[in-house]
Amino acid sequence: MTNQDRTGCMHLQGIHEVTPSADGCEDCLKTGDSWMHLRLCETCGHVGCCDDSKNKHATRHFHATHHPIIKSFEPGEDWGWCYVDDVFFESLPVNVGSHHP
Repeated sequence: MTNQDRTGCMHLQGIHEVTPSADGCEDCLKTGDSWMHLRLCETCGHVGCCDDSKNKHATRHFHATHHPIIKSFEPGEDWGWCYVDDVFFESLPVNVGSHHP
């Protein structure tokens, strides 16, 4: 049974291996701001900061682009999230996405 079968999230079909846009939050790096944790867009590779960070760039990226699935960009974490379906994934496919170096 796949994650899609268990969750009903059809957005998993749209994710693929992406190249991270930066080693930190792309938007915070541009403004010289800081972040708590990083998230990787599984559609385009945008790296944004989490909702515990003051700027919430990963969620802002979703609202601007409607790219539905992010993956943690933290070392040792493989979990993902679908903004549209409000679904947490304990892990996303191993070959999808990348981790922060």
